[in-house]
Amino acid sequence: MSPIKLMIADDHRLFREGLKALLAVTDDIEIVAEAEDGDSALKKCKELQPEIILMDINMPGLNGIHATQQILEKFPQIGIIMLTMLEDDTSVFNAMRAGARGYLLKGADPQEVLSVIRAVAEGQALFGPAIATRLMNFFKELSLKPIATQSKASFPELTERELEVLRLISQGLNNMEITQKLVLSPKTVRNHITNIFSKLQVADRAQAIVRAREEGVQ
Repeated sequence: MSPIKLMIADDHRLFREGLKALLAVTDDIEIVAEAEDGDSALKKCKELQPEIILMDINMPGLNGIHATQQILEKFPQIGIIMLTMLEDDTSVFNAMRAGARGYLLKGADPQEVLSVIRAVAEGQALFGPAIATRLMNFFKELSLKPIATQSKASFPELTERELEVLRLISQGLNNMEITQKLVLSPKTVRNHITNIFSKLQVADRAQAIVRAREEGVQ
């Protein structure tokens, strides 16, 4: 198999050098480009179209969140993994909304970095253990809110059936389980999910769940 083509986008040269040293000892990952800011990352994507980008959130000019949005509008097949020193919930959820499929703290263990790169290259959405814990705690806190506080006006753009499907998605049900629960055909469920993703402007189930839980739909 050909190696994973990867680009590092980070404004700190020493950090890029550290990542290059880590990845140099692997046989299945090839660094094809480096970028010092979001604008440079966007330009090099057009030229080289890497499979994976390790993207720093905080960079001068076009930051990592906005760069991710623009890159994925043009190249949705690229898997972007956000890198940051921060652990705040806002940066995590903004990264997910932008379409990132992974999120790593800069102090992550080298093996964790490699695992996330490989998983995202295979099409998975993977967030490191520290981030996964934060997401779980966030959802747990939302689940403890009284039902009465959940707004019935959430997502007015969705039909009642689409809102029902979104609620089941937020509960962790897969397509087949939703099909059985609502007594619908698999094709109908897929169509509803496609419409939900389009109307909410999300890329996948993870982003849809975050939007649903934030609005109290669960």
